[in-house]
Order: sequence, then C-alpha cells, then structure tokens
Amino acid sequence: MGRIIVFIYGLVCYLIFVATFLYAIGFTENMVVPQSIDSGPSTPLGEAILINALLLSLFVVQHTVMARPAFKAWWTRFVPKPAERSTFVLATCVALGLVFWQWRPVTAVVWEVQNATLANMLIGISLAGYGLVLYTSFCIDHFDLFGLRQVVLYLQSKPYTHPPFAQPLIYRLVRNPLMLGFLIAFWVTPTMTQGHLIFCVLTTGYILMGIAFEERDLGILLGDDYRRYRARTPMLLPIPKSGKTVPAEDSCASE
Repeated sequence: MGRIIVFIYGLVCYLIFVATFLYAIGFTENMVVPQSIDSGPSTPLGEAILINALLLSLFVVQHTVMARPAFKAWWTRFVPKPAERSTFVLATCVALGLVFWQWRPVTAVVWEVQNATLANMLIGISLAGYGLVLYTSFCIDHFDLFGLRQVVLYLQSKPYTHPPFAQPLIYRLVRNPLMLGFLIAFWVTPTMTQGHLIFCVLTTGYILMGIAFEERDLGILLGDDYRRYRARTPMLLPIPKSGKTVPAEDSCASE
C-alpha cells in the first residue's frame, strides 16, 4: 500500500508540473491564461521591482536549496527517498504558482515590433525555446528529471539507478541546452514591457547562478569525465571553444 501511495503521489506531482509548464508558456507569452506577465493594471516601477524580485527570490531559494545534495540527504530522513524528486517538483510548482498569482505587471513598453510577420516570427522563436526545453528533458531522461521514474521503480520494487552519463546530440553543442531554451523563450518577444524585462533580467541572473551550482555538483558527482566535457563544450552559446573538440561517440554529459 505504501508503494502505491508513493506512486500516486509522484504521478499527481508530475501532472501538476505539466499544468504549471503549460501555464508558464501562457504567462510569458500573454496567451490564454487569466493572469499573464502583462495583464492587469500597471504597477509603479519601484513597487513592481521590489515585489517581483521577492517572488522570484522565493523561487530561487526553494529551487537552489532543495537541489543541493546536502539538503537531499537531510530531507530524505523525513520524506521517502523515491518521493524526494517528486516533492522537489511539487515545491517548485508551488513557488512558480505564487509568482504567477502575485506578479505585478509594468506595462510601459520598452520595445515593440510593428511588422505583423516579424512579430509572429518572434513569437514562434519564443515558443521554440519552450520546445527546446521539452526536447532537452527527453534527451536526458524526462521522467527521471520530474520524479516519475523514481516512483515507478519503487512501485515495481526495483532499485533506482542514476541515468547514465551520456552525451545526446544537443549536449555536444552546449552544456545547458535546457536553460538556453528558457532564455530564448523569455527574451524573444515582439513586445517587451518593463515588467517583462524585469522578469527576464531576474530569471537570467538565477539561471547563471543555478548553472554554477549545478555544474559544481556534477563535477563532484561525475568527476574528471564531466570536467573534461565542461572544458571543451560551451555553456550556453553553441560557439566551439578554441582548440577543443567533442568526440563523436556518446560519452559524457548530463543535466
């Protein structure tokens, strides 16, 4: 019964993630959802910066602290280990939900593309950024990343093993294609308001900080293989490093 409960919990957490991811697309693209990044009355700039920075800081603290190995070791004293990742996903969704709910728009326009064809093209590129996020998650192990694989293995009484240290095609170009997808989705827009710009600047700062923490942990976990991979592969932009080459075989990358 305990295994079934953990599986149902993990499945519910995964479905909440799917709903949150879809809402995030609508939020940043100003599409469909009732509360988007630019919807509602405009808030004074100073007030918006303070409140929005606090909202995103809560997300950053949650996401950064709960992802650290030391916290996981402590946290799994109280939460079943197979449900640890699902709990992390659920907490992330709650933190993002708070951002979506309490976000303060600033609708003053920084730039706006008037040409309809170009505007639609930029929207398409932004949506492609979200597509890159989703594609990348499946390149590494989508269901492991969001906790579903762990609870399924637990339900089947099978031991959990970390996904192998492999280098899918996209990871031969950049080390963090998932984060690159988010940056494309956030920054590429035909209409950039001050509120949207605040969101982009703050989330970009978090992404760069998160990459530093994550790559440090991966260096400890995976050792020299990851450090060599990091030395020869660009972090975000697919610009080859001088004098560095990436071997053709699937050998070393993981998110």
